[in-house]
Amino acid sequence: MDYPGAEVYFDQNDLIVSKTDLKGHITYANHTFLEIAGYEENEVIGKAHNVIRHANMPRGVFELFWSTIAQGEEIFAYVVNSTKSGDHYWVIAHVTPSYDNGRVSGYHSTRRVPNPRTIRNVIEPLYTDLNRIEAGSSNRKDGIQKSVARLEEILNEKGQSYNEFVSSLMREH
Repeated sequence: MDYPGAEVYFDQNDLIVSKTDLKGHITYANHTFLEIAGYEENEVIGKAHNVIRHANMPRGVFELFWSTIAQGEEIFAYVVNSTKSGDHYWVIAHVTPSYDNGRVSGYHSTRRVPNPRTIRNVIEPLYTDLNRIEAGSSNRKDGIQKSVARLEEILNEKGQSYNEFVSSLMREH
């Protein structure tokens, strides 16, 4: 995949943390998030989390991502994000619902450094395929549906859920 700008790296021991409301608006961002993404706190609080969405991140993955957490389930995902300056960085994200009085009130995301070999050998080729499907569709909604269908086809072939697939990659690489 082609990425304008430089790849930004962060320390293996650093955790990027953010919290959002139910609509995905940022309610909290830790120092590492702000430092890596290149934003000041007042530039992201209240903004949609997709402020850091990279153009090369398949929308179909986010469709699966949001449908999973909206059901009150956790999800792990490989994500490429964009910085304020146009650079990019890869993360392995773990997103869980936050609860208030037994109801989902928002989401908590912790991101860490992924294995570069996994990104290069598995995730980038997969995301290239999903992006090609999305770009070749007549409209965005159709492209997302076809991308999700392709991802589900791959998972069915492996006999895994998305979380099992990501977990297996975290163990293998």
